[in-house]
Amino acid sequence: MASVPYPFTAVVGQDDMRLGLVLNAISPAIGGVLVRGEKGTAKSTMVRGLTALMPAVDVVPGCRFSCAPLAPDPGCPDGPHEAGAGQDRPARMVELPVGASEDRLVGALDIERALSEGVKAFEPGLLADAHRGVLYVDEVNLLHDHLVDLLLDAAAMGASYVEREGVSVRHAARFLLVGTMNPEEGELRPQLLDRFGLTVEVAASREPDLRVDVVRRRLAYDADPAGFAARWADDEDALRERIVAARELLPRVTLGDTALRQIAATCAAFEVDGMRADIVMARTATALAAWAGRDDVLAEDVRQAALLALPHRRRRNPFDAPGLDEDKLDETLDEFGGQDSDDDPEPEGPDDGPDGGGDGPDGGGPDGGPDGGGPAPQDDTVPGPREQGPPSLPEQDGGAADGTDGAPDAPPAEQPAGAPRAQQAAVGAAEPFKTRRLDVPGLGEGADGRRSRARTARGRTTGSRRPQGALGKLHLAATVHAAAPHQRARGRSGRGLVLRRDDLREAVREGREGNLVLFVVDASGSMAARKRMGAVKGAVLSLLLDAYQRRDKIGMITFRGTEAELALPPTSSVEAGAARLETLPTGGRTPLAEGLLKAHEVLRVERMRDASRRPLLVVVTDGRATGKGGGAAGGPLERAARAGRLLGADGVASVVVDCEAGPVRLGLAGTLARELQGTAVTLDELRADSVSALVREAQGGRGGERADVAGGRYARGQAHTQGSRRVA
Repeated sequence: MASVPYPFTAVVGQDDMRLGLVLNAISPAIGGVLVRGEKGTAKSTMVRGLTALMPAVDVVPGCRFSCAPLAPDPGCPDGPHEAGAGQDRPARMVELPVGASEDRLVGALDIERALSEGVKAFEPGLLADAHRGVLYVDEVNLLHDHLVDLLLDAAAMGASYVEREGVSVRHAARFLLVGTMNPEEGELRPQLLDRFGLTVEVAASREPDLRVDVVRRRLAYDADPAGFAARWADDEDALRERIVAARELLPRVTLGDTALRQIAATCAAFEVDGMRADIVMARTATALAAWAGRDDVLAEDVRQAALLALPHRRRRNPFDAPGLDEDKLDETLDEFGGQDSDDDPEPEGPDDGPDGGGDGPDGGGPDGGPDGGGPAPQDDTVPGPREQGPPSLPEQDGGAADGTDGAPDAPPAEQPAGAPRAQQAAVGAAEPFKTRRLDVPGLGEGADGRRSRARTARGRTTGSRRPQGALGKLHLAATVHAAAPHQRARGRSGRGLVLRRDDLREAVREGREGNLVLFVVDASGSMAARKRMGAVKGAVLSLLLDAYQRRDKIGMITFRGTEAELALPPTSSVEAGAARLETLPTGGRTPLAEGLLKAHEVLRVERMRDASRRPLLVVVTDGRATGKGGGAAGGPLERAARAGRLLGADGVASVVVDCEAGPVRLGLAGTLARELQGTAVTLDELRADSVSALVREAQGGRGGERADVAGGRYARGQAHTQGSRRVA
């Protein structure tokens, strides 16, 4: 890796990301920035380049917590410090790895010394290292939720607290928080999104000239990093000086009543929850004015602040894409603008970020490079998201899977045997509902989540064990119990406990894990002919919402016509699953066996990739099967039964959502559940508030033989005898 970072001002385009980072450098109180975008858009490059522009930090010599010499933290674990001269060091950028532990983030106490010597022997974590610098979290959406909570709490309070068995340590932790993420790999919870001050969307340009410039500059940097950085040194210095000037001007910027009314009215008009958005908008608008060299906030500052601070706070449910109606924003600003919107002259200075217009360090326009030619520089990124809409999903084939002309399906009972079925247009999903919890039986050891029982780092304590590697959560009672019999032999004479390393015990905890929920959805004509697909899609959407809330990975297989398709490979992006479901067409035959065999292959591959993440197979079908079969191979139903037995033999936890309707029912979904050694539930029983589900649960409790899907207790031993018994 090159020791010279890629220059911040050499990045081509990405004006929104550039502006969001600079505003946080001017006013860290904004609360950081979340950068959302596809891979290869220079997110990490710009964050690393920003660190080189941060002013040097004056610190107390020898302090591990970067205390300021003129105002040291009175609670610093390395203190107390006498106010006096310090030494300068460059601002740090600390990276938080996705797989980091809680101790690595907040620091760790030396439990052995704390118990045996009664001292607070504290090893600082990444939060201490990042104090007065930049804390960068790449792929923040893949970080464990409890780490994100700790991180955002520290950013909000400006301090980190470590509590372990009655020993407390507190230290200052004020930093510029930057998170980057690819939405295709899963979203952050709305509660966590709200904790980031600003958010920006980035995307790669489709303009060939810009892409050529990106490649040219990257190759030049790779060939000679030091020489490339030297070409941009003047622009870097100019931007650094401008950030320092804006910081000095910031306390003198006036936020008038008109601007405050516009901020409050905008947040109210967009129905933003809470007051955090108002405060962030106010701080952002003030920083924008300082960046432009003004000491008053104008309507255009409020508008730009809204575009940065509100889109990610507009999500009303987990599948809503971030966004803002700019026409509505302009109307609100005009309505509450007072005199500012009519009489104020056009402001001087840039109006779209650090490299927009005027005297910006990059020269502003297409001539902003150090050689006077070409667009504003970059590493491997391109212009901001407003230049292009989100990528659209590929269009679905309008023809039937089996070559028919698209005529509507007839119900199976009315259609001649062997007649092909046609594809029908996608239908909308019914209103989603809260589902009952579907669990994987047993005790797993997968990633933290909210679905199935598992041994985890968080949760209730169920026992103790000797540490395996570094000591985790200390089990104090077990440690004392292990050390007590040896006190006389160890020569104990005082009140303190004589403790050895072998005495230490760590807590064994039980919490919940996230699973891989693999949906196998019947999209054949038999589903559409009875106009059930809207209800079926509503049920699958409800299960997707449940998977989002329980932090699962999901995948989706659909089968129709003559084959099964992996519509969505296993991913953390539940939003992608909802998008695929929305455009899912129906029609054709019912190759149930192909769908189950495809599921078997997908689960086999995923087991090799992540053996600790246990799967839950959810088959959404009425149990009918048509297509291949006959002769020695058996009919379609027999082939589906064999495929089900194959999955059941692998121990895959399965649930069959029975979509059969009408007065006459064949019970084929229940038969399939028996072959899978799983459980069948009807669409009605899938609802959390289903009265019939509660009655069955009560009846099963009296009989003592229920297979309780809601509680995750699959009666596998009874599956062969109970067959298609449906439970909630």
